[in-house]
Amino acid sequence: MKDGIYLVTDEKLCGPRGVVETVRLAVDGGVTTVQLRDKHADLASQVAQLEQLAEVIDGRACLIVNDRLDAFLEARRRGIPVDGLHVGQGDVAPEQAREQIGADAVLGLSTDTIEHIRAAEALPKGTVDYLGIGTIRATATKDDAPEALGVEGFGALAGETSISVCAIGGIRADDVPALRRAGADAVAVVSAICAAGNPEAAAREMVQLWEVSGRSAR
Repeated sequence: MKDGIYLVTDEKLCGPRGVVETVRLAVDGGVTTVQLRDKHADLASQVAQLEQLAEVIDGRACLIVNDRLDAFLEARRRGIPVDGLHVGQGDVAPEQAREQIGADAVLGLSTDTIEHIRAAEALPKGTVDYLGIGTIRATATKDDAPEALGVEGFGALAGETSISVCAIGGIRADDVPALRRAGADAVAVVSAICAAGNPEAAAREMVQLWEVSGRSAR
């Protein structure tokens, strides 16, 4: 994960424009990390999407795949430049994921409670590269989303870890400055870019808000 604006894809929200074109525009607008999230695609489709995304990203952003360790491994086997994997609390254990993806890959982990944060802190150093903390606001893009934390709740959890943190869940452009001040190293969005009429402009607005907002020391 790179600091800044982090895009999580949603095929339905991207609509006729499609995921690949939405990602291309978002990266043109300054998005620094892209996570392919598609819970229903089979392995072949997922790997094909990763290949297409890697082509349009062209090294300008970090490319992460959500949950699918098999897709990450197959993409790497084929020489597709996918940078990392993001796992949830109910997915493959972080230690197991790290062992399989290797030391050079990025590994993210979803968290939403102080217990999750403490468990991540207790892992061997270098197991997890960043924590996704959320949700910030109620969101319709994830069926099993936990109760919203708000900016204050996010900041409280972010302050309990030395690991890089990414805020996620129902985030709007005007949330970006407060989240950065609360300790976010990155801010992840779905609908704010995927459902935008102009994803490049939406991304650019969020990047500008990120750049002008001060960051608190954690």
